[in-house]
Amino acid sequence: MTTLLHLDASARRRSISRELSAAFAEAWRAQKPDGGYSYRDLAAEPVPCIDEAWTELCDTVLTQPGTDLDRLAELVRTPGQAAAWAIVEPLLTELLAADVILIGTPMYNYSIPAALKAWLDQVTFPRMSLGDRRFVVCSARGGAYSPGATKAAFDYQERYLRDFFAGHFAVTDTVFVSAELANSKQDPALAQLRARHDESYSAAMKSARELAMGY
Repeated sequence: MTTLLHLDASARRRSISRELSAAFAEAWRAQKPDGGYSYRDLAAEPVPCIDEAWTELCDTVLTQPGTDLDRLAELVRTPGQAAAWAIVEPLLTELLAADVILIGTPMYNYSIPAALKAWLDQVTFPRMSLGDRRFVVCSARGGAYSPGATKAAFDYQERYLRDFFAGHFAVTDTVFVSAELANSKQDPALAQLRARHDESYSAAMKSARELAMGY
């Protein structure tokens, strides 16, 4: 049975990244009615930042010849580490149970929300591999950052996540679906770009639904 883990990170309850990730999830679940599905709203229920006890667990992992994610609990030595592990365990269990990880995230200040970064920090340990798992990122950007755009070089959202998944999780199957120029809906100075945003949004919604059919 294939399982989808669906994460949303936008601080907005009604956001474009949430709409895109929902479109993917709905299409995916429609074609896989027997598939597993779990959902976590990282903004509504924030994951705490890692603390010193988490770093102690990480240091212990580094002393091991390999990283057996199924045996991390055996490395807990102190009450503080037990408390840190109590936060990590359900997050890591969800991640390891999933075949496809779907992330809905806006671009904040050229990068990702702190809520998503906190989740990544909690579930990431040295030398871990997620094998053949697949990541899908549905993103929204206030401006234009696609190749050829004036601010393309400032896109630390896609670049960071792609490098993170490859470098820490050994996952290279990561696909991005993005809607751009979202700020044109609010900023009068960008009003002339609203049609381009609408086109980008429609294309992203279509891509999200179509992409789900292959996952």
